[in-house]
Amino acid sequence: MKPLEKFENIREMTIKNMKDHLQIRLGGKPFTGKRDVLICQGTGCLSADAEKIEDAFVAELKKNGLSDSVSVVRTGCFGYCQVGPIVIIYPEGAFYSRVKLEDIERITKEHLIDGTPSKDLLLPESLKEDGTIEDFWHVPFYNIQKRVALRLCGLVNPENITEYIAFDGYKALGKALFEMKPEDIINEVKESGLRGRGGGGFSTGIKWGFCSKEKSDQKYIVCNADEGDPGAFMDRSILEGDPHSIIEAMAIAGYAIGADKGFVYVRAEYPIAVNRLQMAIDQAKDFGVLGNNIFESGFSFDLEIRLGAGAFVCGEETALLNSIEGKRGMPNPRPPFPAVKGLWGKPTIINNVETFANIPQIILNGAAWLQSFGTEKSKGTKVFALAGKIENAGLIEVPMGTTIRDIIFEIGGGIPGGKKFRAVQIGGPSGGCLTEEHMDAPIDYDSLTELGAMMGSGGLVVMDEENCMVDIAKFFLEFTVDESCGKCPPCRVGTKRMLETLTRITEGKGELEDLDRLQDLATNIKASSLCGLGQTAPNPVLSTLRYFKDEYIAHVKDKKCPAGACVELLEFHIDESCKGCTKCKKVCPTDAIIGNVRELHVIDQDKCVKCGACIPVCPFKSIIKR
Repeated sequence: MKPLEKFENIREMTIKNMKDHLQIRLGGKPFTGKRDVLICQGTGCLSADAEKIEDAFVAELKKNGLSDSVSVVRTGCFGYCQVGPIVIIYPEGAFYSRVKLEDIERITKEHLIDGTPSKDLLLPESLKEDGTIEDFWHVPFYNIQKRVALRLCGLVNPENITEYIAFDGYKALGKALFEMKPEDIINEVKESGLRGRGGGGFSTGIKWGFCSKEKSDQKYIVCNADEGDPGAFMDRSILEGDPHSIIEAMAIAGYAIGADKGFVYVRAEYPIAVNRLQMAIDQAKDFGVLGNNIFESGFSFDLEIRLGAGAFVCGEETALLNSIEGKRGMPNPRPPFPAVKGLWGKPTIINNVETFANIPQIILNGAAWLQSFGTEKSKGTKVFALAGKIENAGLIEVPMGTTIRDIIFEIGGGIPGGKKFRAVQIGGPSGGCLTEEHMDAPIDYDSLTELGAMMGSGGLVVMDEENCMVDIAKFFLEFTVDESCGKCPPCRVGTKRMLETLTRITEGKGELEDLDRLQDLATNIKASSLCGLGQTAPNPVLSTLRYFKDEYIAHVKDKKCPAGACVELLEFHIDESCKGCTKCKKVCPTDAIIGNVRELHVIDQDKCVKCGACIPVCPFKSIIKR
């Protein structure tokens, strides 16, 4: 029997042995009386006791004699983080949200024993108007999403290789090794239009082509999982929910360029992702899909994990390579590029987690499949971490070209509390801030660049009317100043001078000339910094100067913060609706509030430290900021 046939037999046997449970997730199968209870075990849900919820379900099933008819499955992130912990029960696709330990006994009795779902515990939008259950993938949060990189996150147990295999896992690797030549793989990836999902958006196929042409006794594949953007968790979630897709993709890349060794560089702050990835590597070796002579094809590929210490600059590829080699994580001038001279001076391909997660599907479905969605120059999908002033925070994946409006209001559910949308910051700390006028702009590489933003790794932070855009620019610049490696003066010194200027402005000490200085500094830093961190660090300042210059002028000329966010420019006042209840006076730490019972109170501005402790205790909402 040929090795690939042997693997296919393993796959078929896996599906057969698990059909009562697994195939109800594969779709199109009638209810057999068996059920799957899928429990999100991503970092977000785990922080809300998801592990205890799993243990409670297992105990309840055992107590009620249901262990053979109901399978409890730990999964990765479903994406809808706002409503976690999440439990999904198949075959109905019943979506239980914000599950608590005290809910388990009731769900077991009502749903799993009596067959009547506990509807008041379900996500409300998962119910149709007639009260019947809608499969959870059809709730509004998922409606316009298309899951490619996140295809199996939330559907399979990431700690069980057989579930990945049952969902066509490692089938792409078999196809690559036995049906394609290395150049066929590179051409397929190139024709698909896949661009790097980690920052600049360079063509993945072209990069692989450059490296494949290099002559060397050793080549390497590196996965950049050093996700350092504040609030970003795209790569982490893929590693936690579908680690085998990355292993398979890296093996395919190794075959394509002639590399037999790979490294996944992941930050040590991701312990769950690291543990599951290592577990997946060990299982892949046991199954013969990783290691020596894969499928007896003559091709060998091994994989190791390297932990980073959390330096943001190590997301830059040359700094990352230095870190793997045991050196200080600082960038090198380019060229030569890593595809020519990378890890230990050898040709090296570096792609991030999301980019690799697309590879198996491209090999299985063909280049035309990925080209069928997205835009002309930005094919496929993009994963975003949706955060900030938004109703439905979480992890989403949408076709390239989806508008900002659709993401914020269709998927994200809009701005909480009836507040007005102010801006959205796209691309992490080095991204730009876009406004209401850009709501219908398609999200793709070229459109965002034209608007002064960038795709970046996929952070998407929504802001409302209470956000000061000058303060936002300062916040992101503080991050890049802290994370600068200090190697080149434009980044080390220039960003520091920009931050000092922004600080003066937010404290009411700025001058109109400071706005020109910021513009000049930002332009020079972008043009002369050594690496991508410095070259993109000014983006938040440049975009806010471009679209919110009136706010800068208000801070400088009027010494006022229109959003009321810059503390140094604030004054707290009590209006005539005050009834003299004295609650505010009692909580003031500096005795700045003066007044007797049933008399209008006033605030001594010299004593007030603007802590805001008085605002939430006032029952009449008499305290205002201005």
